Amino acid sequence: MANTSHRALRLLSLLGSGRLWSLRELATRLGTSERTARRDIETLRALDYPIATVHGPDGGYRLGAGRTLPPLLFDHDQALAVAVALQTAPSTMFGLRDDAARALAALHQVMPPALRASMESLRLTRLQNYWEFPAPPIDPAALTAVGTAVRHRHLLVTETLRPDGTRPEPSDPDYLPAHRIEPHHLVFWAARWYLVAYDLTDNEWRVRRVDRLHPRPTTQCFAARALPHPDLAHFVMSTHDRGDTPAVWQCNGTARLNLPAHIVARWAPGGSVVEHLDADYCRLTLGAWSWAGIAGILATFDTELTDLHPPELVHACRRLTRRWATIADTENLGPSHK
Repeated sequence: MANTSHRALRLLSLLGSGRLWSLRELATRLGTSERTARRDIETLRALDYPIATVHGPDGGYRLGAGRTLPPLLFDHDQALAVAVALQTAPSTMFGLRDDAARALAALHQVMPPALRASMESLRLTRLQNYWEFPAPPIDPAALTAVGTAVRHRHLLVTETLRPDGTRPEPSDPDYLPAHRIEPHHLVFWAARWYLVAYDLTDNEWRVRRVDRLHPRPTTQCFAARALPHPDLAHFVMSTHDRGDTPAVWQCNGTARLNLPAHIVARWAPGGSVVEHLDADYCRLTLGAWSWAGIAGILATFDTELTDLHPPELVHACRRLTRRWATIADTENLGPSHK
């Protein structure tokens, strides 16, 4: 019965988008047979939803006129927030583009005219600039599994995935045994999803990228623990071994910094990797759209840099040094010599 109700709500959501759906399309979206999809349509009709049948080779089903739905209790600012959220959400999760568009269309149908006009005024196109460091969208199934475990305080058994999302086999050299963890908090930072968890295998608090985890839910409950730091955001941002991987850029380089790993991890851009060397030094791997861009980011840490790779990054640092030296010499001459 629960599955039938879930399918009926899903079907109503599809039909509420206003488009014409063939029976085959509906069955595919519902993950069921055409016969079952037709039965679900009749279930909705029995509940007095006016589902119209369009005959012919290009026919199908759609939600007809005549059904009065109550307006949602959103104020003006909430309506704008929903419009923006639904149009920007597809950049963080796989497969949300169509679902978000359908949700926005369904909300338009049940909004009062004034709020509908406000939402329609914010039709936007989201573009990425060169100084954003986003991660690829995440699989909603993994995020849902982790989020459900956090909510119900159920233990998770997790395996670590490769940076490309593939799962190592036990015979592979990069295979790591599964860990039992207590998932406590989901954190969204720098366009990435992180899980704050207590690792029962290592008996330590960990921060893990959700897209690097293969989670296996359990029904075993756990009790809440005191967090490792009173500021959860600080804990996540200052944890260097959180499963980050280098972002794909035209240029990628590394350098050894005379700073602790937790300091660099907090201020490094998304898509960079911090390696702990000792209490005072770490290695930073990052990318940018140019070698000078990497050099400029490294300069923001205002510390000694050594062991830079590749040679193109070293050459970019030298070019910038010459430019900055020229500026300094010009300024030192004073106004009369310029």
